[in-house]
Amino acid sequence: MLNIELNDLIKQIITIQAESQTIEVKAAHGGTPKRLYDTLSSFSNQDGGGIIVFGLDETQNFKPVGVYDLQDLQKKVTEQCNQMIPQIRAIFTITEYEGVNICSAEIPSIDITNRPCYYAGAGKVKGSYVRVGDADLPMTDYEIYNFESFKSHVHDDERPIDRATLSLLRENDINNFILQMKLNRPGFSKLSENQIYELLSITRNNIPTLASVLNFGIYPQGLLPQLAITAIVVPGETIGDITSDGIRFLDNKRIEGTLSEMLDEAIAFCKRNIKVQTIINPNNGKREDRTEYPINAIREAILNALIHRDYSIYTEGTPIQICFFTNRLEIHSPGSLYGRMTIFDLGKARPDLRNPALATMSEFLLKTENRYSGIPTIRREMKEYNLPEPVFENKRNEFVVTLYNNQHTSNGNEDIDLIRFCKSPKSRKEIAEYLDIKTTSFVTKEYIQPLVDAGKLKLTIPDKPKSKNQKYYSD
Repeated sequence: MLNIELNDLIKQIITIQAESQTIEVKAAHGGTPKRLYDTLSSFSNQDGGGIIVFGLDETQNFKPVGVYDLQDLQKKVTEQCNQMIPQIRAIFTITEYEGVNICSAEIPSIDITNRPCYYAGAGKVKGSYVRVGDADLPMTDYEIYNFESFKSHVHDDERPIDRATLSLLRENDINNFILQMKLNRPGFSKLSENQIYELLSITRNNIPTLASVLNFGIYPQGLLPQLAITAIVVPGETIGDITSDGIRFLDNKRIEGTLSEMLDEAIAFCKRNIKVQTIINPNNGKREDRTEYPINAIREAILNALIHRDYSIYTEGTPIQICFFTNRLEIHSPGSLYGRMTIFDLGKARPDLRNPALATMSEFLLKTENRYSGIPTIRREMKEYNLPEPVFENKRNEFVVTLYNNQHTSNGNEDIDLIRFCKSPKSRKEIAEYLDIKTTSFVTKEYIQPLVDAGKLKLTIPDKPKSKNQKYYSD
């Protein structure tokens, strides 16, 4: 970081009056903060890392108070960096601002194969942290396991289910699957049945795997009760909304069976709960029925959840959720994105496969191509229906796909209220919470950007409109 860049960052922090996902502020005029381990860990464990700024006092509205001793500060911060596993190499920048010395320490992101980064004195379980907004929170057992399983190439869909036996699987379906594999892979014909079962991950050490139970089980949920789908229809825009006569769910169903059966039943549930309107095809002038949401997009979202969800023991008690609201459809898949995949890579980069056995079986059983076309299909289908872009959210313990319909649009009153709300600078997240809308990208596109374009909202960082630290305000 250059001195001028640090000066710009200081101005932004003072203007915004807040820390962020990548910025932590420490006073340091009375000495080096004694415990930086939490922030060092959380910044190292997130893509892009983060910056610690020493010399601003958050308790005094981020007033520049300076650093007690620049040389000693850097020495002692480095000592704390050396107590992390793996060790951190901070990059320091010094500048003078309003007559006092300010120092920043850039904490680089470490490669995913070395995560989690943790404080050696506390150990991996208690010393690993994750950044959530402007807070450093202890990593959950699941988050630590997610890194460890990726490094060790552990695939939970291949783990044996101790209570399972071959008698609980559908023999005919297995034989058809093996026959198809033999047709495509002639070498399989030379192997014994036991060898084929092991190589196809139908069994592991002669015990049926999770993948085979979910694909060939007579009743999979008898062994894995919560590996199912729960589907609800809410008479409003938030959980808890009720009808005038007190009904909480307009439809509510627990969907069980094999992956194939759950997919079919889930789509049937969606079809009976989405509206159908008649439109005139502009190309041929004929009347056509069009569903509220594109069925192909719904199918791909549910299919992705079934195949790519986390199947570890940490999420085994959490079903996939399908939630219909008056303005949107949400599909919640247990477990965050796997490996190096990020939200920005979805549909563009080849992902690391969390469940390779399930993915292989799905090519035959669910008629999928397994060519990573699911996300592009969802985007394309929504665009063809002239609906808002789908929203993908990667949270700490789940991945959420949100499809909006045409019912949720901003109006004049909401614009006026939002302009008043932004008399003091507000972040995208704060605006989303004010509007009671979960997805910040949707809020940015449908609410914030139109007001910015109209000159009714201004940016605190106008030269970097996409900055994570961006806030919006009105005159």
